[in-house]
Amino acid sequence: MTPVALLISGEPASGKTTLGAAAAERYSAALLDLDVITGPLTERFGARLDAPEVREARYAALLDTAADTLRVGTSAVLVAPFTAERADPRRWSAAAGRLRAAGAEPLLVWVDCPPEVIVTRMRDRAAARDCTKLDDPAKLLATRPIEPVAQHVRVDATTPMAEQLAELDRHCPSGREQACAQATPRSTTWPLRPE
Repeated sequence: MTPVALLISGEPASGKTTLGAAAAERYSAALLDLDVITGPLTERFGARLDAPEVREARYAALLDTAADTLRVGTSAVLVAPFTAERADPRRWSAAAGRLRAAGAEPLLVWVDCPPEVIVTRMRDRAAARDCTKLDDPAKLLATRPIEPVAQHVRVDATTPMAEQLAELDRHCPSGREQACAQATPRSTTWPLRPE
């Protein structure tokens, strides 16, 4: 069966990780979060996350991990801002091409969230990485993120998770069916019953 590749994109604190975890469970997929995969290295060595060479290395690690996962037939949910890929069709084409070469048709998901909700979520989660952004919440509120220029599925992050997943199902029904079909053979009892 063809594995599913969902790229969950959006602004910081928009709800990418929450949706990504729910989608990974729904589609029996590996959850691959950019911050989890590369965060310890960038923190340990003090690399600036916005430096172009650091950004390229982080996304290469994420996409390479996803490609290896897809090649063995396991679906993958990638969680990252995907800022460059959202804004530049060439960057999206390159990322999507890497995942297609591994055997999956990628689906870009845009987690859309109003700036005032993002500010509230940042305050609530109290993460160190948000401190500089929260120093000037007015600037954050005035910033409107760029919606992806590539074909994508928009998910309203203010709706209940069941509705967000239903939106994914509308665009990725074969993935849901495949996940269910794949789950059945793995449901076994021990010790094995004689046939």
